[in-house]
Amino acid sequence: MIAGVGFRAGTGAAEIAGLIRRALSEAGLEPGALAGIATAADRAGMPALREAATAFGLVPHGVEADALVAADARVFTRSERLQALRGVGSLAEAAALAAAGPEAALALPRIASPGATCALAGYAGGL
Repeated sequence: MIAGVGFRAGTGAAEIAGLIRRALSEAGLEPGALAGIATAADRAGMPALREAATAFGLVPHGVEADALVAADARVFTRSERLQALRGVGSLAEAAALAAAGPEAALALPRIASPGATCALAGYAGGL
């Protein structure tokens, strides 16, 4: 399972990790089911995300803009703001799908906390 994550500047690692745990729980999965954490390439090195990923024994994977846009046809959630900013309806969903592979499907559409979003996609040979 791949977690796609979007987050605002200033969002802490605890909030991001907590949202990933909540997503896994809502999908009926244990933390060990998580094979990767993905976000936009320009956000993957952010300290809060790196720290959150460490809680799962993972390193964040950055997805390039063209791969995010290519996954957009498979996202469920549509945010006009994100569409204008990044060319996708949901960064979390597009990142999860793009990183999980071309045959991946969403296992859990985007959920949100005050500063972050998370979606889960079934791993299909990506990352």
